[in-house]
Amino acid sequence: MDGRVGDRFPKGGEVRLNFWKRRGDEAATAQTMQLRDRERHPYAGLRSFTPQRGGELRLYQAVREAVPVVDAAVCKLIRLSGGALVFCEDPETEKRLRDFLERVPAGRGQYGINAFLEQYLESLLICGGAVGEMVPAAGNRDLAALLCGRMDRIELREGESPLDFQIFGPDERGRMAALPYQELLLFTPLHPEAEHPYGVSLLRGLPFMADILMKIYNTVGVNWERCGNMRFAVTCRDGDGNAAERGQLLASEWSRAMQDTRSGSVRDFVAVGDVDIKVIGGDAPILDSQVPVRQVLEQIREQTNLQFMMSKEQGERVGRVSVNAENATVAEVLDKVFASTGLTWVINEDIIVVKEPPQSSVLSPGPDCVKGVVKDEKGNPLPGVTVRVKGTILGTSTDADGRFSLLLIDEKEMAFVFSFVGMQSQEVAYTGQKELNIVMQAEVSEIDEVVVTGYLNIDRRHLTSSVTSVRMDDIQKPGITNLNQMLEGKIPDMVVTSNSGEINATPRLRIRGTSTIIGNREPLWVVDGIIVNDPVNLSPDVLNDPDYVNRIGNAISGLNPQDIERLDVLKDAAATALYGTRAANGVIVVTTKRGHVGKPVISCSVTGTFRRHPRYTDDKINLMNSKERIQFSQQLVANHYIYPNNMPLTGYEYVLSRYYSGALTKEQFQTEVDRLQTMNTDWFDLLTKDSFSKDYAINVSGGSDNIRYYASLGYTSEDDVIRRTTNRRYTAAAKLDMTLSSRWRLSFNLNGYLNERKYTQDEVNPIDYAYNTSRAIPAFSEDGSYHFYGVYNRYGSYLNFNILNELVNSYKKQSTSNFTATVNLNYEVTEWLKLSATVSGSVNSANLNGHWGEKTHYIADLRGSDYGEKAPESSLCPYGGELATNNYNTKSYTARLQADFHKYLDENENHFLNVSIGAEANSSRYNAYSHTQRGYYDDRGKSFVTDLSPSSFPTYYSSWVQSNVPTITDNLTNLLSAYATATYGYKDYFTLNANTRYDGSNKFGSRSNEKLLPVWSVSGLVDLKTVSGLQLSWLESFSVKGSYGEQGNMLDGQTPVLVLKKGSYSDYRDEMISTVASGGFANPNLKWEKTRSYNLGAMASVFKNSLMINFEYYYKKTSDAFMSKTISDVNGFNTYVVNSGTLRNRGWNVGITATPVKTKDFNWILSGSLSKVTNTMSTLPGQETYELSDFLNGTAVVEGMPIGTFYSYKYMGLSPVDGGPMFDDWEDRKSELVDLDKYSVYTKVLVPSGQRDPDMTGSINNTFNYKQWRLGISLNYSIGGSTRLFRMMEDFVNGYSAEANINRDMLKAWKKPGDELTTDIPAIMGSASNGYNYYSYHWSSASTSDVVKIADNAWTMYDYSDLRVVSADYLKISSISLTYEFPRRILSRWKLERLALTLGATNLYTFCNSKLRGQTPTQGGFSDIQLSDTPTYTIGLNLNF
Repeated sequence: MDGRVGDRFPKGGEVRLNFWKRRGDEAATAQTMQLRDRERHPYAGLRSFTPQRGGELRLYQAVREAVPVVDAAVCKLIRLSGGALVFCEDPETEKRLRDFLERVPAGRGQYGINAFLEQYLESLLICGGAVGEMVPAAGNRDLAALLCGRMDRIELREGESPLDFQIFGPDERGRMAALPYQELLLFTPLHPEAEHPYGVSLLRGLPFMADILMKIYNTVGVNWERCGNMRFAVTCRDGDGNAAERGQLLASEWSRAMQDTRSGSVRDFVAVGDVDIKVIGGDAPILDSQVPVRQVLEQIREQTNLQFMMSKEQGERVGRVSVNAENATVAEVLDKVFASTGLTWVINEDIIVVKEPPQSSVLSPGPDCVKGVVKDEKGNPLPGVTVRVKGTILGTSTDADGRFSLLLIDEKEMAFVFSFVGMQSQEVAYTGQKELNIVMQAEVSEIDEVVVTGYLNIDRRHLTSSVTSVRMDDIQKPGITNLNQMLEGKIPDMVVTSNSGEINATPRLRIRGTSTIIGNREPLWVVDGIIVNDPVNLSPDVLNDPDYVNRIGNAISGLNPQDIERLDVLKDAAATALYGTRAANGVIVVTTKRGHVGKPVISCSVTGTFRRHPRYTDDKINLMNSKERIQFSQQLVANHYIYPNNMPLTGYEYVLSRYYSGALTKEQFQTEVDRLQTMNTDWFDLLTKDSFSKDYAINVSGGSDNIRYYASLGYTSEDDVIRRTTNRRYTAAAKLDMTLSSRWRLSFNLNGYLNERKYTQDEVNPIDYAYNTSRAIPAFSEDGSYHFYGVYNRYGSYLNFNILNELVNSYKKQSTSNFTATVNLNYEVTEWLKLSATVSGSVNSANLNGHWGEKTHYIADLRGSDYGEKAPESSLCPYGGELATNNYNTKSYTARLQADFHKYLDENENHFLNVSIGAEANSSRYNAYSHTQRGYYDDRGKSFVTDLSPSSFPTYYSSWVQSNVPTITDNLTNLLSAYATATYGYKDYFTLNANTRYDGSNKFGSRSNEKLLPVWSVSGLVDLKTVSGLQLSWLESFSVKGSYGEQGNMLDGQTPVLVLKKGSYSDYRDEMISTVASGGFANPNLKWEKTRSYNLGAMASVFKNSLMINFEYYYKKTSDAFMSKTISDVNGFNTYVVNSGTLRNRGWNVGITATPVKTKDFNWILSGSLSKVTNTMSTLPGQETYELSDFLNGTAVVEGMPIGTFYSYKYMGLSPVDGGPMFDDWEDRKSELVDLDKYSVYTKVLVPSGQRDPDMTGSINNTFNYKQWRLGISLNYSIGGSTRLFRMMEDFVNGYSAEANINRDMLKAWKKPGDELTTDIPAIMGSASNGYNYYSYHWSSASTSDVVKIADNAWTMYDYSDLRVVSADYLKISSISLTYEFPRRILSRWKLERLALTLGATNLYTFCNSKLRGQTPTQGGFSDIQLSDTPTYTIGLNLNF
């Protein structure tokens, strides 16, 4: 740019402002410098350092302000210089040019060239130099402003000669760097000296000024070799002006001070006449005293956990500072840092906000002031918010309580602009309000600038691995009190599935597919850096069973979500490598809340949740009512249907049998039938209920610079819609963070919970009973007592049964508790080396009791008689009931030592290196006691029968008492680990990372430890926008990353040598006996299960962060996967673990966050994610490993198919002859199946029907904010899964039962030839029906068949056919919440800081396959029917005071 103002002026009127020259126009540099030799410069080694430059200029400014004569003289000189006029030959050009020079902004609210020149001349006279800048407008075609800079913020640096120099200023990190557009700068020195080009202030020639400067310069020069660049405080009192005499006194005094240093003492105070010189920090000199302010703040943050909010412009204003912080408080350090900068600071909680000093008093606004308060969405005050009058430079900032006061100006239309780091700027029109209450909304951005991995906190800009971070506030759902259930659809690459909607059911979590075949597939949980374990060590077979309902809970079921701050989900090898062999399935890191700096804040929340129980009137329940069920039975009788002999004695069939036997007359029979037809027993109403649950939480947080605390209490009382199913949770937490000194920090963390649950016995499933039981069966007799009906028992007789009686007299009670204490000690050895030690201990207890009372049918079946009747001699429980006791106790200890090295490798801080190494020891002792006892009376003092004679009940004694002994488990697991991580980065261009870990454990066995398999990973990140230099206005950021790593896994209980378990005394052998321990079979060739994974990702932010996009692709391959191999039971075991599997997982995910609409009062935030995962089994399993049921239920592993694929019989339609179901069961080519193994037969005959887990999942989240209202809508979706409809033909096997209800679809059953064209419901057959024997016995089930059994009968084949398979795709309205934040005027009246009312609902509706009537897509007809997702409605109140 050559000085043209732009195309605003015609060619004839071109004007050149010759304030500068092009570089190319400069004179050539001389070969030899004769006037000045660089090597003789007293500070040549420093090059860019000019001693006391800033202090000298501040001294001049202070003198000018303090001495009126000096100020008047300077102003007089400026006025005498006159103004600037412009003349041009072209009148139009002259007019436009004058207009421009009168209106061009000159900063500080001033306009015009004369205003600029006045500032320029003032700096020239006072500071001895002036610097100005031309600010181009957008497109570089106009001048936006002429600004005058501050001389104390620039440096002049020479090149090869004094004729070649550049102007330097502080960059965004506070370092001095060459300003990029030198041609836009103007520098003028006043009488520059030969030694440096800065110029000489007009004030320097004043006698007393010269006297002071000489003392300072001499002091610095003498002291330089003593201890580097010192800092002094100089106080000059009124004197007589005798500079020579005072100079001599100063020299002699300083000489004595220097002599004292030779003996090891330090004199840091010199007083000579009217001049006092104090060496600041003389007893702890800092040689590198000039450092960027960012480094000082980072040190404070490391030592205190305080966070800083400071704008880039504020950082540039401070530049480089000198601070001695030995044994100083945070306040003292900050006062030194921001001294003489015009900035101030405030502390809000644990955030220090750097701000401009307010221009008007906050406490007592004047009559022409407007005041107000600024808070965030939660009602917390925001300190340091910039409040500006739009279109002016008038402004202020909020104080520690978020309050502000600002002078008004005389404007017809006035508006205020509120801006704050991390918040959306707001513009508020002023219409005469006396007080403004402003609520600022958070910017649409990533959760934090830091990612928590448990071992490290990583700057997100340098994150090379795959980690998803979410705030707890963003995933909380109204009415949901369990963290596991909140994760559905919230984490990309995580699949959350649950086959029950009970409050106590814990869903299954899968991160990036399935990485093991028979090992545990659940992710690892970490809370505040400590690994936590499940309360009960369930085997992988149980946890991996897709039909298992986990009511016990997992590692974090007792954690109160109100105490959680954030979650970080670690997904790839680079993220999980530091956790070693336990992290192959991913890691979920939970960070709980901590205390903040500031006054105590008490937060309370109260939530009430209403759950709606299922009803027969729901559209999804397709069952017969009483009338339809009686008509169905009458149709069976009319068709001469033969019922089974052991059918329950109830319903129409029982009344009919009594009529046939003569026990009822015809009139009595018809009366009873009419009663049954209108019975319509509402089993759903009897067994379930509309429930109401409550959740309470209170916490207090506060503290000072040195001590910060957080404490909380929580109580959850949940009642399920299933009667007699409850959950009570009590939680407590306390955190204390202490800064002992500038180097030592100590923190304590205490967490505890007690979780009490009650639910029904597994044998009594209320939902399954309500769904499958005829509504023509009464629940109560006419007198109000339970109505019992006979059910066939093991003794060949009928015993009374009533489901309500079973529920009242049986239960399962569970009590789990945990207490964890953690101590962290941190020591900062140097600025770049920190040591930390962590010790944690945890005590976990779980007590599970199951009880069957003596009145139940379960006990009656064991007893052999109804309650109140004498038990036969063959009874297995002659008196009392049954009590099953299971007690589990776990004590865990963790100790960790870690060293963190963080250092910039060059003085410009372009290269940085982070290295962390550590060692960790874990020890866990697991004790379990299990015992089932009979003869127990729960209602009689919890006592047992003691005086029972063995001769009276010999069967009970021999079959139960003698063999019934408790099972005791005592396991000790020790794990010793070493790990290391290293990260190198260059600026923000790229980052490289490497991790490794080695685990050694007594659980692995000696052979596996000999075969060392360290877990390791490498990864990298490149900021493509920075590296490529893209200058696209719409692109904010664009980076890519990649990782590769290897992980290992070893099953528990495997050993290379035979392990014997010492047993008890044997009366038969008359000696002590020993057996092979469980899992003690020698397996010397077993190796590590290895998983190799790749991850590629890209992140972009566009349009001022209004649209952010993330994309990742990954590939995982597990080799030497553990598989079970069937062996002969002659070895004492029938299975053997081998390394023979290969499993592949690949997938991708994309996440989008956008702000489609953003206005002053309204904004809409839209976010969504889509994840796809595909896994494939690449190895042929054992030929006899899996049974038929495994293929039908999806637990068999098949080569080339995904894990969880289930198989079905191929349905061929209904027979036109008898309406029976037909299948392609290879009966016509059975010879091809002869002598084939199970695997080959089932994969040939059965057809794959899909996988039980979806391969695509995601969510769509909408947040609408309008003033004080906030509406959130969350949708979850799942694609690619399949499920089986609930079984419909079970009763065909043994004949229809009078107890069973029937699906309404049976009304469409085949009745005559031709119906097969319009229906797929088989004909109703009995044992006397034509073709019954053909359909009841499959050809492969015959004892003479030389083919593996394919099926038992056609009715089971029908329920497990591909006809009964439907898509499990769904779109669910997961949650809706509406929140109202009460305005400040109400809060101030009630003396509250925040009050918010929330209304919410979950599981409102699920869009899915229309055939899924009575079941959710995540449920299937593979097992008993469980509770489906029920709608909930919640009201919540949150308040802070």
